[in-house]
Amino acid sequence: MDPEQQPLLAPTTEGLASVKVFPLIPALRKDVTNTIDSALSWEQLTAADINFSIVRPIVYKYARLKNMAVVYACLVVRSYFLAEAETDLAFSGVMSSRANLCEILAMKLLSRFAQNYIQLVAVLTTIWNPLAGASTEVVGEVKQALNARDEDIDSAQSAIEMAITTQAKSFLSSTVTQQVVNDIYSGRVVFSTVANRSILADNYKARAIEIYDPYNATFIDHYRLRVPKYGACLEFVNFALLLFTFVMCLSNEDGAKITSWEAAFIVFAVAFTLAEYTSSTEHGWIIYIANMWNAFDFSFIVIFLAYLFLRVKGLSHGDLSASDMAFDVLACGACLLFPRLAFFAISNHVVVLSLRAMISQFVFFVTIAAVCFSGLLFTLWTLAERNPIAHAHWTFKSISWLMVQIWFGNTYLSFAQASSFHPLFGPILMTIFAALSNTLLLTILISILSNTVARIDANATQEYLFQYTITTIEGVKSDALFSYQPPFNILAFLILKPASWFLTPRALHSVNVFLIKLTSLPQLIIIGLYERHWAAGGGLRESSKDAAQSLFNSLPRQIKQMPLIEALVGSASNDVFDAIFGVDLEERDYDIFDDSDGEQNVPHLRSLHSRENIRGRDSRSPSRSPVPQIRARAPTNLGRSPTRRDPSSPLKTPRRRVLSSLIPVDHGSSPELLASPTSGRSPLAQLFGSRFSSDPLATSSASAVNIDASIKHIEVLLEAVGQLPVQKLKDEMKELQDRQARIENLLLMLTRGMRNETEHRNTMP
Repeated sequence: MDPEQQPLLAPTTEGLASVKVFPLIPALRKDVTNTIDSALSWEQLTAADINFSIVRPIVYKYARLKNMAVVYACLVVRSYFLAEAETDLAFSGVMSSRANLCEILAMKLLSRFAQNYIQLVAVLTTIWNPLAGASTEVVGEVKQALNARDEDIDSAQSAIEMAITTQAKSFLSSTVTQQVVNDIYSGRVVFSTVANRSILADNYKARAIEIYDPYNATFIDHYRLRVPKYGACLEFVNFALLLFTFVMCLSNEDGAKITSWEAAFIVFAVAFTLAEYTSSTEHGWIIYIANMWNAFDFSFIVIFLAYLFLRVKGLSHGDLSASDMAFDVLACGACLLFPRLAFFAISNHVVVLSLRAMISQFVFFVTIAAVCFSGLLFTLWTLAERNPIAHAHWTFKSISWLMVQIWFGNTYLSFAQASSFHPLFGPILMTIFAALSNTLLLTILISILSNTVARIDANATQEYLFQYTITTIEGVKSDALFSYQPPFNILAFLILKPASWFLTPRALHSVNVFLIKLTSLPQLIIIGLYERHWAAGGGLRESSKDAAQSLFNSLPRQIKQMPLIEALVGSASNDVFDAIFGVDLEERDYDIFDDSDGEQNVPHLRSLHSRENIRGRDSRSPSRSPVPQIRARAPTNLGRSPTRRDPSSPLKTPRRRVLSSLIPVDHGSSPELLASPTSGRSPLAQLFGSRFSSDPLATSSASAVNIDASIKHIEVLLEAVGQLPVQKLKDEMKELQDRQARIENLLLMLTRGMRNETEHRNTMP
């Protein structure tokens, strides 16, 4: 469904606030718990039998409620079963199956709202409070269980955010969900949410869900800065500026003072840190860290804060070593900034997703290996401490570095330095460590990484759409600071945050809009021009397309058919096809089926009790070609006896009606047969021809010719049947019977001696 053609209005704020969410959660939990009692895989849950017997009744039950929060409630129940699967290991499989069933229910219930596109967007993007509709006693019990206040239990989220939190990748990759996500990313769907966890909230004018039309909107619309597509482009520019100032800062470093490039880098880095902190506060840490690149950004922020601390310490105390250490720490940030900028274009590619998963698996595995070999490290350090010769050479740091080298393949050191720890135990311990690290553990690590890559490749589409959804939802932010581009977000924070303490919401909104348009005026002008002229459907783009099409049509035919031109422009046949299907024609203008003979040209299946006379109809319409008619026609009066007939139709026996309706017509009849329908006929033709000619209505010679041609066709078929190798088949069957008889006689002769011997033994005393 095209969202631009959706005429329905968005749900009102009062209607969304009156939706009861809490009663759905215990009801869904009860139904899912009573339904699934065994561990089932995703393929089993989506099978036809399970879908018909289990899933559909639950879907119909909750679809009748027409509650827009039912999808969110399914995902909340899914989070509960996932938590139970991690804590109750004995029933982990059952809990995981119940969690998967909740995701399937969410997918099927979401499709129930797809008829109204605006309502579908509201179902996915509305911030739902899980305690909405709960009684005061329930709310009091929740507060008592959490030992929290009213503001502490405000955990409202949208259905998409809940799906990201619960890793519902199948739900997020479904067609219905991705249609909404794509429209949100491109800015065709516009909505704003109430900022509940923002650093600087501006909730004065909340916009309802609408389909954006650039020609009806204002030219300078500050809300367009929150569109994820434009936000990604602006983020790339801001990150490129940050990287540029980073390189210039390290190229012009001065330990004694802060240079202009270093000051510019600090300003951009502080603005970048403020933007990332605001993003993590807006959507929560779980959704923030789910984006793989946010982990890179967070790591760079840690490096920057360490650099800033050491730099301030070095300048305040005049310690040049601390300043040198600060620049050394900052230089390590290049390992994150350069690939971060390079991977902006392919941030969600399957290779990058595999790399991220492999890095996480590798870090986890190395951590476990370090814990396992910590005992060996302590043993070697103790042996070295007890050896007076090795005491000065082997420190705790040097032993750790030696083990790292051996772990990554330098096994020569393990055999060369083993005896220096202890003449007996040193070689034994180092040989065991080298065997475990290089033979066993590295093989296991390679297997784990290979399985990780294979798993991601198998679910590459889901992984990509999952990361794409996270990026889109992160781009739709309600915090006022997100509308400012770094480093102007620092200025907005310093001005608007104190002003929010004494200004009214309307005054704060006016000041906020003025500052946004003032600091982002070039970006807003470029966005306005792009959407009106260069985007899909823009005036300049459409006019340029028409001009290019006219120029291409004016070229000679030889130039149009050149392979290079066709590869660049495309095949002209596709344009013809599009033009054909774009023409609006009425069916009556090109009706290839005439109503007068429509039934004559369509094969039918005739009923046994049909009272229609084929020959009579053909005699009345001799100009039509005699086509056999086979038509399925129900009796007009089921209660009427089949023996009764219409007085206007001749009496026919059932056999004659079957023959007259099923005898094919041979259009290739010879002229002689047409000239003399009764001459040269076979006895079979004469027999049936005389029966048909006895009909009082069979007066047309054309009908007799058709019947003779049909009978001739039957004779040809009978002759073909007579030529079948029936006698040969009988001879082969007789030969097989003779062979079977000979085999039986042979078996009797072979077993006769055995039967005589057995009888002889039985008769012996």
